[in-house]
Amino acid sequence: MFEIESYKKRFDSNKVNILDNGKFPYIVRMGSSNGQKGFINEDESFLNDGNTISFGQDTATMYYQEFPYFTGDKIKIVKSKDKRFNKRNAQFFLSTMTKSFSSFSWGASSFSVKVIESQKITLPIKNGKPDFDFMNSFTTTLEAERMTNLDAYLSATGLKNYILTADEQQALDNFEQGKLNWSEFKLGELFNIEPTKYYRLKNDEIISKVGNIPLISNSSTDNGVMGFSNLKALNKGNTLTCSDTTSGSETMFYQKNDFIGYSHIQNLTPKFESFTGNLAFMIISTCRLSTSGKYNYGSKFNRTAMRNTFIQMPSKDDIPDYALIEILISAIKKLVIKGVVLYTQAKITTSKSERNSDNDQLCLL
Repeated sequence: MFEIESYKKRFDSNKVNILDNGKFPYIVRMGSSNGQKGFINEDESFLNDGNTISFGQDTATMYYQEFPYFTGDKIKIVKSKDKRFNKRNAQFFLSTMTKSFSSFSWGASSFSVKVIESQKITLPIKNGKPDFDFMNSFTTTLEAERMTNLDAYLSATGLKNYILTADEQQALDNFEQGKLNWSEFKLGELFNIEPTKYYRLKNDEIISKVGNIPLISNSSTDNGVMGFSNLKALNKGNTLTCSDTTSGSETMFYQKNDFIGYSHIQNLTPKFESFTGNLAFMIISTCRLSTSGKYNYGSKFNRTAMRNTFIQMPSKDDIPDYALIEILISAIKKLVIKGVVLYTQAKITTSKSERNSDNDQLCLL
């Protein structure tokens, strides 16, 4: 089904320049954002083909890449031998491939080229061959259902209201025109940073299928949630958590609800009373910018480093302007939601058209 190719050139993450106006995706072994760390401009002769799957050898993270891209270390290019492979049916392949590799343990030796090539996946067939028509149709139908559910959720929660207030529009205008006052603040001046409280039990003794208390781990995805427990929460919500075993603040998340901690997870409890989810988004974003490329596995983002990290925020009279930050983040969220709402509506319309077209073809048959 696939050819496993090596990257044309390895671009190390500590040697590339991530650019706001970069032309090509830079794909690494991260477990989010489609594996995309950002965009870079490099010699185009080293681009890997689009319409392929990027495969992280030591993590089995795999994503469909529609366009040509550059890669970091230990990324293999999974290229289909069938010309019918495309963006739509790729999601079906990714689902069955992920399931196929789920039983493997973490580590580079687990995902050698030989192992990848010999791994078996389950696909629908017709006349003894992969049924691409079914995969395309199934993926289209599933996407339409998900979009309909998302549309209903946006309506029920009131998130479809993306119209900016006068204050929100003014805050955005000032931000875009560089009229906001910004100051640096040390993270340790804003938060008490101490280890989270956790149970000294095995994971399977904590996690429950019917639990509702989040267990926060060292993960850089899913808000750091490893699973849920029916044990008592040991840490209060409305705080930030961050792992001290990683190379930066990519594991920093806002915890709205009470939770159970984990070894090496730090708890950042605010020293000010007006802390909210919107303020958390601003602080996490600026902290990630501040620590990007600064730490590595030899120099970890530990508790001391967290306390001494400087972040930039809008300020008034040399203190964070919390009221302005609330308005600004609310405006940005509405802009994002607007994109989601319009995208959802467009996808629903497109899916209806595609399904009607498929039905017409079936009738002709």
